[in-house]
Amino acid sequence: MIANLSLLPLLAVFLVAAAVVVAASIKATGLADVIADRTKMGEALVGGLILGGATSLAGVVVSVDAALNGNASFAFSNAVGGIAAQTLFLALADMIYRRANLEHAAAEPANLFQAVLLIGLLALPLCAVAGPEVSVFGLHPVSLVMFAAYLGGMKVASIVAEQPMWRPVQTEATREDTPDDPDAAGKSALRPALYFAGLVALMGLGGLAISQVGSALIDRFGLASSLVGAVITAVVTSLPELVTTLVAVRRGALQLAVGGIIGGNTFDTLFLVASDASYRDGSLFHAIGDNDLYWLTTGLLMTAVLLGGLIVRQRAGPGRIGIESVLMILIYGTALGLELT
Repeated sequence: MIANLSLLPLLAVFLVAAAVVVAASIKATGLADVIADRTKMGEALVGGLILGGATSLAGVVVSVDAALNGNASFAFSNAVGGIAAQTLFLALADMIYRRANLEHAAAEPANLFQAVLLIGLLALPLCAVAGPEVSVFGLHPVSLVMFAAYLGGMKVASIVAEQPMWRPVQTEATREDTPDDPDAAGKSALRPALYFAGLVALMGLGGLAISQVGSALIDRFGLASSLVGAVITAVVTSLPELVTTLVAVRRGALQLAVGGIIGGNTFDTLFLVASDASYRDGSLFHAIGDNDLYWLTTGLLMTAVLLGGLIVRQRAGPGRIGIESVLMILIYGTALGLELT
């Protein structure tokens, strides 16, 4: 039905859906912080597991819907383009946090491990593309490995968060994860969790509408699937991550901000697993083009730079932001420029 709309109503649906997703994500950020305090899970873990997964739901819907409609490039580029865009958001957050370099202040072992996990999960699709086109129960074997690696990685991330074998050096700029409400641990997390679930449902519906509009733009105007997926729908469905990151930084929940992006990106790799399962014309990984792989490697490179920044913990770089933020902006800007040419 959305595909049959004229251009102006089509764009109106797109804007309304984007607004719903963003508004829901703003409220979800505060609830995630409350859940982190009441469950004692910590900001980094809740940011990666709960907030990161919730704000990624709209993107999951876009990729799965595209794969079901046989558009492998759209499904793939939406997933990996979102990872690149969301990593860029940390550089933007670094700009508004003026006390110190964000990656220095938000030191947290769980975030480091999740960044390592993300690099591994992004490398696996490259193995699939380079290997033979095979499938097991409709899935490429690499998809099964990615899913198992994600589950195992999240288990290890939980252990790292709860029982770290090392701790970052504390400086005057380091922000520790402390509850906003000292009595939060004694309160039930059920009510905020149910409210959070309702907001997640709204994000999913918004993602479905965005996917339908994106497909209509591809069909109607002959736009490249990689352009629409990596630049348009990926960025729009990633707006919740931008909003939640900026809100978290403003609240002083720095570990939640960084963990939400890295954990959300880690969850986003499962877009590829879901898309591969939904794509019925063979292996998704062997139906994509060079432009799609380019956005995958862009996200991989940006994550490696981010991990380096989290390890080095530069106090301040050019313009009082970390050098890793400068590099991430340059990498994304270059990738975007090449996509548009």
